[in-house]
Amino acid sequence: MNDTPSTADGVTAEQQRPLRLGTRRSKLAMAQSGQVAEAVRQLTGRPVELVEITTYGDVSRESLAQIGGTGVFVSALRDALLAGEIDLAVHSLKDLPTAQPEDLVLAAIPVREDPRDVLIARDGLTFETLPAGARIGTGSPRRMAQLNAWARAHGREIETVPIRGNIDTRIAFVADGELDAVVLAAAGISRLGRSAEISQYLEPDTVLPAPGQGALAIECAVTNAPLAAALAELDDPYTRVAVTAERSLLAALEAGCSAPVGALADLSPSSRLRSSRGYPNAAEQVVTEMRLRGVVGSTDGKTLVQLSITGPVPASSEEAVALGRELAAAMLDKGAAGLMGERAL
Repeated sequence: MNDTPSTADGVTAEQQRPLRLGTRRSKLAMAQSGQVAEAVRQLTGRPVELVEITTYGDVSRESLAQIGGTGVFVSALRDALLAGEIDLAVHSLKDLPTAQPEDLVLAAIPVREDPRDVLIARDGLTFETLPAGARIGTGSPRRMAQLNAWARAHGREIETVPIRGNIDTRIAFVADGELDAVVLAAAGISRLGRSAEISQYLEPDTVLPAPGQGALAIECAVTNAPLAAALAELDDPYTRVAVTAERSLLAALEAGCSAPVGALADLSPSSRLRSSRGYPNAAEQVVTEMRLRGVVGSTDGKTLVQLSITGPVPASSEEAVALGRELAAAMLDKGAAGLMGERAL
């Protein structure tokens, strides 16, 4: 016997209740969570309300390494999930610690946005045309290491300046003349509708992105199996195996999200869609090969360990994890451990 109250058309009260989607309060987090909320509405037929949650990473002005790096943007959201205050949460995947809590599940990793970094510079300058001694702002040791390495290789002189703040704050450093340029993630700029301000897309051959960059993670409690099953419809299998391999590399290096580690799993170029974004869509292409690239460097750019491995597209998360571990072992053999300023917490 089912004692769950229902309406005349058979819809239960639980099915009528809005789903509570937890999100950080930043403009970017709200924008990307709003996009996910709309997808969940269409998928489930249920209303979705955004629940704004402030994380420690949002209120602290210290560098990520000083405040703990991994997890500072997600712990409050996860606490709310476990307390039943929200039904699901949306994270930028690159902010997630590599260890997954047993009582939470990454129910969906949707199709990835452009994973590249971008330059936003005064007068629309590119990295190659910035003046000698240009001041480039970034809060990422990974970006500092690769930008400085590129400059050294090309006989250029730049100064990488550590900064924090949201996208508006960082771009304002350029508009106000404090910096010549800033480096940000293409995905965030795109989701805020500000792509017109991009001076240059930095190709992965110059700057490898952070593991998982451009991807979102939709998380819910393991105990909420019906919701997890519904959200799984938003999962993109190619994106999942790619970011799983990247994050496996990060975990095997025992590095946190603020360590100078870059990684990108590329799917076979011959199978990419001819689209404005240029990244594969599982529904339209059969992809057979994946290349995983990784880099670790000193922030002054004097030393980089950069390797890659190519193989069949992993058929499972376990195969993706194995690929990441294999590349990490090779990088550690080349001295990667001595270049990481932050160990896993």
